[in-house]
Amino acid sequence: MPEARPVNDSLILEVANVETDVLTGIYSEETGRPQPLRISISAALKPQDRYTPDCPLTASKNYMDLKHAATEGLPQGVHFQLIESVADHICETLFLQDKRIERVTVKIVKLAISERGEEIGMTLTRHRRD
Repeated sequence: MPEARPVNDSLILEVANVETDVLTGIYSEETGRPQPLRISISAALKPQDRYTPDCPLTASKNYMDLKHAATEGLPQGVHFQLIESVADHICETLFLQDKRIERVTVKIVKLAISERGEEIGMTLTRHRRD
């Protein structure tokens, strides 16, 4: 009889290229008006042992929660000096929503400073700390 091996599955939920306007920036031409950002999110969720055809949504996470964290979940009227702060807020929002989320990666591209289609921005990966 074969020996049982530990399963090391992972489940990554993704929402890519969500475009939204956010109050962000440190330069005078950026402050006081929303800046267009392109946000992509990957969230590592502790997976179930199996996903059968009749699994309910509660076996995973609604992908729209990720999109919401990058759009309506950002506080209105708050100016984030750094896009790193925007990414931090998105990570913390998702960790608060679901204890099964183990890691979140947020990539943010500042669309207003792109001149020839390059992607200028940052990526933050945050692991659950508790």
